[in-house]
Amino acid sequence: MTKQADEISDFLDSKTIESLGSFLEKEKGFESFGDVIAIAFGAEKGFSKMKKDAVEKLVSSFKNNLTLLIQKTWVEKSDIALKDQLLYQLNIFLSNDSWTDNYSLFLQLINQAVFLMFGQKPDTPDFAEYTLRIDPEFGIFWWYISNLPPKTEWSEEKCRLAMMLGMYFLANY
Repeated sequence: MTKQADEISDFLDSKTIESLGSFLEKEKGFESFGDVIAIAFGAEKGFSKMKKDAVEKLVSSFKNNLTLLIQKTWVEKSDIALKDQLLYQLNIFLSNDSWTDNYSLFLQLINQAVFLMFGQKPDTPDFAEYTLRIDPEFGIFWWYISNLPPKTEWSEEKCRLAMMLGMYFLANY
């Protein structure tokens, strides 16, 4: 068991931890594993089968909450341009309907927003442990995000579910 997996096991059950690995590996049947992860984020059963209007509401809530997090995060003067750029990229992200085309941009947005919120690079080795220590719910979210591949050849549906999971957490954070 890796150090990160060992740390996360203090906060999540083994079924949820294993579900992430299965979600990442499976090309078919990944929805049930995504649903287990969604429940860890506080969602209802059947998350992967969310109807179009509920997805639109989720995306809107994600946009509103991420915008608020970005705007209300205090930053050094040197990072004000990053905040503006992040808000601009969020609008570009939301204007594109393709989940596959948006996947990499989604991860970039999350990484930049997390950098603004925490003031440190999220790709440093100790960041996952740090987030679990200061805010276990966010630490679980970060464990999920940091395990997603930076680029992928996943189907539209799998990209959709992967991003919806991240959006759900941030829409409710």
